[in-house]
Amino acid sequence: MPLACLTDFQAFARERLPKSTWDFIEGGADDSFTRDDNMAAFKRIRLRPRYLKNVVNVDTRTTIQGEEITAPICISPTGFHCLVWPDGEMSTARAAQAAGVCYITSTFATCALEDIAATAPRGLRWFQLYMHPDRQLSKQLVQRVESLGFKALVITVDVPKLGNRRHDIRNQLDLKLNLLLKDLHSLKERTSIPYFQMSPIDSSICWNDLSWLQSITRLPIILKGILTKEDAELAVKHNVHGIIVSNHGGRQLDGVLASIDALAEVVAAVKGKMEVYLDGGIRTGNDVLKALALGAKCVFLGRPILWGLAYKGEDGVKELLNIIKNEFHTSMALTGCQSVAEINQDMIQFSRL
Repeated sequence: MPLACLTDFQAFARERLPKSTWDFIEGGADDSFTRDDNMAAFKRIRLRPRYLKNVVNVDTRTTIQGEEITAPICISPTGFHCLVWPDGEMSTARAAQAAGVCYITSTFATCALEDIAATAPRGLRWFQLYMHPDRQLSKQLVQRVESLGFKALVITVDVPKLGNRRHDIRNQLDLKLNLLLKDLHSLKERTSIPYFQMSPIDSSICWNDLSWLQSITRLPIILKGILTKEDAELAVKHNVHGIIVSNHGGRQLDGVLASIDALAEVVAAVKGKMEVYLDGGIRTGNDVLKALALGAKCVFLGRPILWGLAYKGEDGVKELLNIIKNEFHTSMALTGCQSVAEINQDMIQFSRL
């Protein structure tokens, strides 16, 4: 039976993957309240369609950081893709290139960055960076990804320390992931994987460190994990190029706002001075439309990409992206939008339920 929606891929992946891998992908922090609220929050938003509008030619294209994408649906940074498919991030990169969307490669990629770039040379790629305590190592990596054609640097700001992920503690997954990375490091063809991946994330990084990053790269800098107007205003002050509103899929601090509930506050705070994107809880084309109506330029998918990868590798990710892009196209047509630019806040209202 063909898969018809993103949650069909989720069900398949749950059956196929080992329990510890599934728990790693799906797990949230503490009680997983925020993880679940990311999705529930979209259901509290209702659509207000407009009819008798010409929607013969619906155009889902848009741009992010000046680069055209086929739809405002891109791929969030997630690590360890080789846990769910043999060639991991290379399959993800090829699928993103075929779909014409952006793929943010994680610091914790299990394929060499050179291989990812080579396997999808025309793909739009950004790179997600966790800062290393040794700034020289971070500088080398930034310069390396810039030379490989990555088009932006995404700094994850919500991980000064890993969240309390109970499933991973019970499964002793930290040990298994360390063994995986050691195995990859031992292979000659994997020697170009960043060798500091085993090291701790720098918990001392603060706003003033952004000027150092800006001094070593020409790439636009995007901050991932902003949830408040105060931090959004600081992002403007420090001249970053974009914000991804995100709570790390509910994997860091449990009890924070759902991403979609934090979006409007952040959009209002930046006052059009930078692009704002959203990550977390997107499962349907309607969800994409709601995020754009609240001011997001684009949304990013995390867990669903891993579900698609577990299904059929590159083909599974392509199939999943095609389904949600088609859903979004339908959502646009059924609300009376010919172009992404026509999507606005008048198209939604918050339920009182």
